Amino acid sequence: MTQLDRNSQNLRNLRQIDRAIADLRRGLPTVIEGTETAAIVLSTEMVFNPELNYLKSLTDSPVYFALTSHRANVLHIMPTGHKTILLEIENWMDAPLMRALADASHDLDQPFRGPFNRLLEDPKDVGDAAIKLMKLGRLLPSSLITYVSLEKGREVAEAEDLMRVTAEDVFGYEDVAAGELRPVAAAWVPLQGSEETKIYSFRPQDGGIEHMAILIGDPNRHEPVLARLHSECFTGDLIGSLKCDCGEQLRGAIKKIADEGGGVIMYLAQEGRGIGLINKFRAYKLQKDGFDTVDANERLGFDADERLFRPAAEMLKQLGFSKVRLMTNNPEKVDGLTRLGIEITERVEHKFPSNTHNELYLAVKRKKSGHYL
Repeated sequence: MTQLDRNSQNLRNLRQIDRAIADLRRGLPTVIEGTETAAIVLSTEMVFNPELNYLKSLTDSPVYFALTSHRANVLHIMPTGHKTILLEIENWMDAPLMRALADASHDLDQPFRGPFNRLLEDPKDVGDAAIKLMKLGRLLPSSLITYVSLEKGREVAEAEDLMRVTAEDVFGYEDVAAGELRPVAAAWVPLQGSEETKIYSFRPQDGGIEHMAILIGDPNRHEPVLARLHSECFTGDLIGSLKCDCGEQLRGAIKKIADEGGGVIMYLAQEGRGIGLINKFRAYKLQKDGFDTVDANERLGFDADERLFRPAAEMLKQLGFSKVRLMTNNPEKVDGLTRLGIEITERVEHKFPSNTHNELYLAVKRKKSGHYL
């Protein structure tokens, strides 16, 4: 296969995944093909009784309830040694109950649930891909899943006009999308902390959400650039939430970079450490109930941090920067960029005083995530 053919295939696969995500967010099923079998999957978050009945009508195979090992642990379901846990759907488990089981923000409202009959069988690559696809769609990481043969999966997809994707493409989606980032717009935008600022927008070729590079001044491409990786934070950056230090970090970075004569901020579309804004609000509800940031994410079924740093590395390279003085307290950002070919010549401390609302948040960053605070 030529490079041109590979690029065309990558773009086709990206579009297929993006379309599948859009369907899942509408409450429609998607067919995932694995190495040995296929699965028809539906987002638990979007399932109501009509959707559940429709999924059951597509095949004679049983429908299972899939969730992550993090979420299963919260529900006191014993581990199976797999990342994805499958439960039998009992007669008493209707669609509203399954939605509640997937959403940890209901846990304290309904503390006694179960018992659940878990399957010890391997969920296979399609089971893990189903959970990953929900995460890509910023949905709760839980799925209804029915296993079928590869041939049957293709028949159902054709007959019902359902999207069909492969598990391999699902797992590789984020990395391929980041590698296909292209600049689509640039504009001079004077900011309060720096009037000499140009913002570049980079869009993945599947048409997904854009990442931004905020270029302050005119930094020398031959010297290490002062830079920050900043994940978008609607609550902190835009409306001044006191629950985090994101807004202070963003505005502080703009000022510091301007004071030093120039640099760049990679503004990444990875809200809530990659779980999405709505799931971040669910995590906030859990934090109000007494759980810390990491525990809240894991109760929802996510990892503590779902972000990846390749979009930042790709934008830096396209802007001509290969060496960085990185403004961060997070060692994972240093390691992540280094693995992706960006030389970190210095870690620049970047922290701000706490307030009564974010003291625990910052303490958890230090104790559980290893931040230098």
